[in-house]
Amino acid sequence: MSDENQTTTPTVRILLVEDHALTRVGIKTVLKREPDFAVVGEASNGEEAVAQAEALKPDIILMDVGMPVMDGIQASRKIVESGNAAKIIMLTQHDNDQDILASLAAGASGYCLKDVESSRLYMAIRTVNVGDSWLDSAIAGKVLKLYSKQAAPVQDSKSAVDEAPKASAGDTIVENEPKSFEPDRPYAEPLSPRELEVLTLIVEGLSNQQISDRLFISLPTTKTHVRNILNKLAVDDRTQAAVHAMRRGIV
Repeated sequence: MSDENQTTTPTVRILLVEDHALTRVGIKTVLKREPDFAVVGEASNGEEAVAQAEALKPDIILMDVGMPVMDGIQASRKIVESGNAAKIIMLTQHDNDQDILASLAAGASGYCLKDVESSRLYMAIRTVNVGDSWLDSAIAGKVLKLYSKQAAPVQDSKSAVDEAPKASAGDTIVENEPKSFEPDRPYAEPLSPRELEVLTLIVEGLSNQQISDRLFISLPTTKTHVRNILNKLAVDDRTQAAVHAMRRGIV
């Protein structure tokens, strides 16, 4: 016990944004159970969240989606565009398709339902804090399907033609395999069997630590595999890797 008391753990500074006072108290109480978490500020709407994020420079922002004055999606976009280094986890009671996609597009690093178990919320915060993305397992598959469905419809819009002037007229009739994706199929390097295993678990929504535990490999080894996967797929983060894997039928 004395060793544990002497061990100092880095504190994750959290800004809690929630318009319902009782819900805010409940979440704060849950967070206080973890010695490495510190709620450094609270906000009840998006405008307050933007101001608090600038003033407090938290590590993590737990952001409610639906709020008065300014919603969580607008607030997240403003915070990200300002260059603030805080990582945002959307916390909502709805798995609304538009909210999910809009949150990710606004720069959120995670998306959790409010009825998530406390242990999963802790894991989400720690995962996002070290630079990974987090999708609640209850909606991870849904998110990937939503991304895959959005691949083709944009080709019917005028803006899609402007963005891809070299596309031929025949390209627009391909519904399940967008032409813009074809050049990515021949990878510079194929994924190894182990990398395919890791990618499959990323698609399932597992964190690096969970992947390490599942495959009985060290955390540094898992991180190396994830980094190699991102490089080979030419994507920036785990969410993009999962989306591309589903769209290309890799897993």
